[in-house]
Amino acid sequence: MATKKKPARRRKTAAQPFWERGYNGHAYWLGKTKLGKVTLHSAAHSKHKYTWEAAGKVGASDDLAKARRAVELAVAMADRQLDLFS
Repeated sequence: MATKKKPARRRKTAAQPFWERGYNGHAYWLGKTKLGKVTLHSAAHSKHKYTWEAAGKVGASDDLAKARRAVELAVAMADRQLDLFS
């Protein structure tokens, strides 16, 4: 008699952060938690076109791709680096 094989179990994969496009910028989400954001400056006298905020850090950039990479890097560093005074 042949034995029945058990169906292969699927492993739960960790949730991956994703970008969501908004009206004046983009937000970086992990589930329902906002990790960071990139906003567009509306003022013409501003030096940079985009500002970003993530993991307690802020910055500015002229290119959207560079601003998004900066947010991703800040989130990744905050994940791996311990706080100095905690």
